[in-house]
Amino acid sequence: MTTPCIEFKDVVAGYKDFMILNDLSFSVPTGSITLLIGPNGAGKSTVLKTLFGLLTPKQGHVYLNGEEITGSSQKDLLAKGIAFVPQGRNLFGQLSVYENLELGGITIGMKTTHERIPEVLEFFPRVKERMNSAASSLSGGEQKQLEIGRALLLRPKVLLIDEPSIGLSPIVVQDVFKLLRKLSDQGTTVLMVEQNVKSALKYSDDAIALESGRLVLHQSAAEILADPEMDRLFLGASVKV
Repeated sequence: MTTPCIEFKDVVAGYKDFMILNDLSFSVPTGSITLLIGPNGAGKSTVLKTLFGLLTPKQGHVYLNGEEITGSSQKDLLAKGIAFVPQGRNLFGQLSVYENLELGGITIGMKTTHERIPEVLEFFPRVKERMNSAASSLSGGEQKQLEIGRALLLRPKVLLIDEPSIGLSPIVVQDVFKLLRKLSDQGTTVLMVEQNVKSALKYSDDAIALESGRLVLHQSAAEILADPEMDRLFLGASVKV
């Protein structure tokens, strides 16, 4: 049996005495896009933060390619090939696009960063045109592309991305999903939280549904899209995912 890329085993995690993840167990195969779905407060973003070392589990274990990484520092996780694009805008607005990319590569050294910037910019032609512009002058879509590009400088084996579509036009959202699909097809494992669930499912391999920090469903994206009952439970108007 192939070793999963990401594995949670009986993870309990949260903030101080308020636990959000409750005995959560799941696994994610290498080179796949897995979408985390569920109502607000289900623990989707908490999974990403726990995996990236922003939260330390109170109990349980987290593995990367069979190696335990529970409680590892963000620096160590970056070195192991995990990159995180959080929700919202996380750029240095007064710095140029190029300077923001340089900061994104601080852990790999400037020589390597400068070598990789041109290849990253090939994914984002519009951002490439604005290379000397202040990051704050970019559109919302361009800023999100810059954030993803900054993460790609690390050539991540695992990309964690939280709500990439916020504030973006439908066309740009589709471009972002297509890029994630391309990265996955090239071997990058993507774990994503996304509010546009139906659109995201079309580009995903699997979906994990959470409720109160517990796993309630782990199924292929195609099966969820095709099942009317799943549509009512997880994608309908009565449930905000």
